Amino acid sequence: MQKIPLFIDNQPVLGRGKHFDNFNPATGEKTHEVTSASQDDFEKAIASAKRGFQVWSAMSPTERGRILHRASQILREKNDELAILECQDTGKPIRETLAVDVISGADCLEYYAGLAPSLHGQHHELGGDFAYTKREPLGICAGIGAWNYPIQIACWKAAPALACGNVMLFKPAELTPLTAFKLAEVFREAGMPDGVFNVIQGDAEVGKMMTSHPEIAKVSITGEVGTGKKVMTASADTLKHVTLELGGKSPIVIFEDADLEEAVNGVMLGNFYTQGEICSNGTRVFVHQAIRDRFLEKLLNRTKELIVGDPTDPETHIGALINQTHFEKVMYYISEGKKEAELVLGGNQKKISGCEGGYFVEPTIFSCDSDEMKIVREEIFGPVLSLLTFDSEEEVIRRANDTPFGLAAGVYTQNIRRAHRVVGKLQAGMCWINTYNINPVEIPFGGYKQSGIGRENGLAAIEHYSQLKTVYVAMNDLGNPFE
Repeated sequence: MQKIPLFIDNQPVLGRGKHFDNFNPATGEKTHEVTSASQDDFEKAIASAKRGFQVWSAMSPTERGRILHRASQILREKNDELAILECQDTGKPIRETLAVDVISGADCLEYYAGLAPSLHGQHHELGGDFAYTKREPLGICAGIGAWNYPIQIACWKAAPALACGNVMLFKPAELTPLTAFKLAEVFREAGMPDGVFNVIQGDAEVGKMMTSHPEIAKVSITGEVGTGKKVMTASADTLKHVTLELGGKSPIVIFEDADLEEAVNGVMLGNFYTQGEICSNGTRVFVHQAIRDRFLEKLLNRTKELIVGDPTDPETHIGALINQTHFEKVMYYISEGKKEAELVLGGNQKKISGCEGGYFVEPTIFSCDSDEMKIVREEIFGPVLSLLTFDSEEEVIRRANDTPFGLAAGVYTQNIRRAHRVVGKLQAGMCWINTYNINPVEIPFGGYKQSGIGRENGLAAIEHYSQLKTVYVAMNDLGNPFE
């Protein structure tokens, strides 16, 4: 069985920590053995990163941008082979990984490649004296990835960090270890110096090494709220910079004048894409009472057309959940939903010929008459939609905000004033009007409340991967201040 190594100093290295197996979610079969980092491996990665930082941070931003741009080109050239790996590792349909996962990572590298040479400070005239500011890198940054978009999230964390002159130790999610290693190979092929991007495989034990190590200046994690809180607590001991992109229970609000076809498109994308395993999914769908039946009819007709099947089949729309533990969690919430809400569609495990060991769940729709139901309040992270109704704008804003989360929200209406008025009152970091779950790299992404701290992507990410130095230049004598 092939072993997945670490990647330190631009070379594959078999980890000397505990080993664990990697599985294909669609079949349940073991595909690889992953070698985890020992403490000694981790210290070697830190030493490599320190050497790499001396080289990388001294390069001109234009040189750094040129390497990132070349890496984006190589990613595009390798799109098909990496998409197959991502499909195998995550259980998501090949039609998604070919069209989105690798390409969106390449987009991110390309964006920050162009941005790198434009980073600058400001000049301040002070009546003879003057001051200026400059952006400097933080040093060694740690990135902790998620299993739903492995290579995309690796790029989301690496690209702005590297553009700013930092180096990165990246730990992919334990469940999806394959493509981070491939990304490291791409960076090497693009000409990135040794030690600039190291990959450390492992579980939470390795994550703790990252959050506790005094040489690491910044930790960025995409994951569950509970994990994010632990990372923030551990990072406080050394006052590390922290970016947390966590979970959500996001609302989609559909007013009576909405374009129903478009609303259905957004709701399906925001609930069933990637088997529902997307942090920003709009799983609380608030539909105005006046159009509830018409909306539901269209939604049911469209959802029934979705094909649950082998992720490698180009016709498949819905693939396999990531593993048995997560499958059991999703099925638990569905069983709870059957007790407290009306099951409108789905709600069952799906058996797929040729993928008998996989974890497949039908797209599931519940009609809910209370916001207090467990399936309405708690993040499920599966293809499970809760349909609710409302009567007034004020009511739906209050209910949409009644959650500890605040990652995303969507509004569907033809009334432009109402659209902007409502999103202005929604407590969410990423809001869409008349669309949903569209996240180009040019715009910041991140949450309010317990959905996270900081922002990924856009110019905003530069703030989280650099520090501002102010330099005061005296052109006049100070003189004795105590005379």
